Amino acid sequence: MNVPSRTDLRDHLIRTRIAGDVATPRENNLDNYRSLANRDPHYMFGLSFAAEWSFRDVLEQMAKSVGVVADPEHREGQDTIDPDLTIDAIEAMGDRVGEVLARGNARIVIATGHPTGLLTVHLALARLARSAGATLLTPAERWSYMGNGLGRVRRIRYLDDVAMLDDGAALVHTHDPDPMRAILAEERPDFVIADHGWAGAAGEAGVETVGFADSNDPALFVGEAEGKIAVAVPLDDNVLPRHYGPLTDYLVARIATHL
Repeated sequence: MNVPSRTDLRDHLIRTRIAGDVATPRENNLDNYRSLANRDPHYMFGLSFAAEWSFRDVLEQMAKSVGVVADPEHREGQDTIDPDLTIDAIEAMGDRVGEVLARGNARIVIATGHPTGLLTVHLALARLARSAGATLLTPAERWSYMGNGLGRVRRIRYLDDVAMLDDGAALVHTHDPDPMRAILAEERPDFVIADHGWAGAAGEAGVETVGFADSNDPALFVGEAEGKIAVAVPLDDNVLPRHYGPLTDYLVARIATHL
């Protein structure tokens, strides 16, 4: 493993557009912030919030946590993720995961709604957790539902102990919290590493949760602000999987300092 320096990782994040000038357009970000403020369940990721969280409140929080442009008059074109905020959150995640693994015998669920991108990061974390003596739980395997009204059955499937959804032929992208709810109904872990609704549902249930989220997915950052998500890492969640390699190495090395 070739662990990058913080400076090298920052340069890599910008070059690969994991952070910096990201591909997600400003219009999409703002639309999703409005949808969250309107309590659209698709954008809530299974979380509920104590505060009102107006559109302006969500935008302000996303500027603080992610580094998107704070000006509400910037309504179209490019938006940004601050690479330093990404690295700060990676370090915070690494510290928290490391502390959990150092306790020994941790019972962990790892899950991703982005099998075309973030799966590679989650697989590396699963390998590390197993090597550190954690038990990776695989509850509700093959539990199924109709997939947010899409007319096709979605089922929980584990790949090397990482939970995802499949449609019978392929692994699929999802924001839905229902699969994690099914997992928690069968067996409750001590800790969850996830993204999207997998992370939101776990945090809502009071399970300590760390996760990854894009600039157009505000729910986990609002959940972090309210204390339901321990750490939310801002990044583009669907670049080429190989581009996550240096980020993964940096995160794994940070975790290892606690072991």
